[in-house]
Amino acid sequence: MSSATSSTVKETLAAYLAGRVKAERVVAEVAREYFGEGGRGKGEGLQPIIEVMERAHPGVIELASAADRPGYAVRLAERPFPKQFDGALRAAVETVVSGNSASAAAAPSPLRGGFFSRIVQAIRRVFS
Repeated sequence: MSSATSSTVKETLAAYLAGRVKAERVVAEVAREYFGEGGRGKGEGLQPIIEVMERAHPGVIELASAADRPGYAVRLAERPFPKQFDGALRAAVETVVSGNSASAAAAPSPLRGGFFSRIVQAIRRVFS
């Protein structure tokens, strides 16, 4: 797992693998780390989990107007995680926790260049 990943996310992933945390909490913590304030570029090791989240339901985040600065604020969309993707989420979490996310990221992904990914990349380019 990336050294830049926060301890809260690491604890949540470990708790999920142990069966103490639901998938919705994993989605919320990973999305907050990956897309949230200060998370830009910090969550690259979380990419396998993000890919499963996007496949399960592309609307993990919502864009809202930001009153205190120009642009948009990223907010988590509160949605239940689809049960049919639990196995894929568990496998992605195991990959990230074991530290093999670099090899998983090297594998071709059907989500690379997907609609949601392109939107996020375009927004990031606007603000960088």
